Amino acid sequence: MRPSAWLDRLFASPRWDQVVIWALDLETTGLRPDRDEILSVGMVPIREGVIRYGERFHSYVRPPDREGLSTEGIRAHHLVPADYADAPRVAQVVPEVERRLREGVLLVHHAPLDVTFLKTAFERSGAAWPAPVVLDTIDLVLKLHHRQHRFSPHPPRPRTGLTDAREAAGLPPYPSHDALSDALATAELFLLLRSRLGLCTLRALR
Repeated sequence: MRPSAWLDRLFASPRWDQVVIWALDLETTGLRPDRDEILSVGMVPIREGVIRYGERFHSYVRPPDREGLSTEGIRAHHLVPADYADAPRVAQVVPEVERRLREGVLLVHHAPLDVTFLKTAFERSGAAWPAPVVLDTIDLVLKLHHRQHRFSPHPPRPRTGLTDAREAAGLPPYPSHDALSDALATAELFLLLRSRLGLCTLRALR
């Protein structure tokens, strides 16, 4: 086998549209995974490069101690105890998330936060973390910003918030801080950024 062919096989990466990508968003009581709780999960798949909204998954999550929860996130997500009073516990929601993550790639906007919350939820539920490949739309926003401004002496700051990034990309606004609509917003932003960057393999998108 010629050396270049061996390297091609060793470092082969599937095309981005040959894998199932699950866009995910969480609404939480705060920004500290060690003490805050997940209140809502939204997931939307991308199959063969197309958003399949009909396969969406959404669930509220009932925290273990509703009385002792931090309230700092209420201003953002507007979820109050009555919204999740009859919702399943996180241990019941984790298997639904896991089943989808084992199908393919995890797509989030700001992976350090969402992935840490997910890992904590899996650990607390006694479930093994499936360790999916993770794509972060913030990374793609930064790649595109660098490409557009690499020769600019004083480039503007990149707009990395989900709402701001969509606006900068020319995408319409959605209600923010809703897990399902933010998952859909992330999926749409990903498709646009991938197209503008011209990235065709899973490795190139990471």
